[in-house]
Amino acid sequence: MDLGLAGKKAIVTGSTKGIGRAIVETLLAEGASVAICARDAEGVAAAVAELNALGKGKVWGASVDAGNPDSLKGFIADATRELGGLDIYVHNTSGKPAKTYEAWEANFRIDLMALVLGVDAATEALSANGGGALISIGTTAAGEHFASGANSYSAFKAAVTNWTLGQAQTLGAKGIRCNVVSPGPIWVEGGDWNRVKDGKPEFFAATEKVHPGGRIGGVQDVANAVVFLASPVAGHINGANLTVDGGFMKRVNY
Repeated sequence: MDLGLAGKKAIVTGSTKGIGRAIVETLLAEGASVAICARDAEGVAAAVAELNALGKGKVWGASVDAGNPDSLKGFIADATRELGGLDIYVHNTSGKPAKTYEAWEANFRIDLMALVLGVDAATEALSANGGGALISIGTTAAGEHFASGANSYSAFKAAVTNWTLGQAQTLGAKGIRCNVVSPGPIWVEGGDWNRVKDGKPEFFAATEKVHPGGRIGGVQDVANAVVFLASPVAGHINGANLTVDGGFMKRVNY
């Protein structure tokens, strides 16, 4: 199936590695051009070089502090100019889960306010070509309680989901579809589940054992969902929270 993404322009935040990187590579494979960002300038430069070497769509990138409004807004303006417009905005920046007061403040800025400010800065460009797509990366952890207690990550991902889906009502009138992709346990090289496997192999094995598919997901599983929702093929999907967990969650959403 042709997703109709050839020539589209996308911004993906937090996109030099992991899920963000997989989203970028999948968008490029479909013929889109992409602007990427992360905090580490060297990492951004290396990723831009590697992605452009694929010979797909144009890739442009910059170092951004997503918790700094001026830094984020400047990046969005520069990216839109470099790409020649904007059709897709993927919010993937996120802080790490923790329980300290400082961590809560960081997650507030990086997870939630970066989304609110980023979408505000991108709205005009997204609506300029007759419609665009906003996709936020959530988590299934936003809908669960854990024995270790609440943390900043899950709480603000819940806020990200609520805010994004709420925008489906207001931004939908401007032709901007707003959806969330919520991954369950996902394997990322060097990521959380990689560390769990190394540090708590019994727990990792037990998690995979109770998974209906017998394995946790991979970054490409998430990227495929995001790119589908970003595409014109999903043109009548607005205000959805798409869970990508292979059936790991047991809840029923009506």
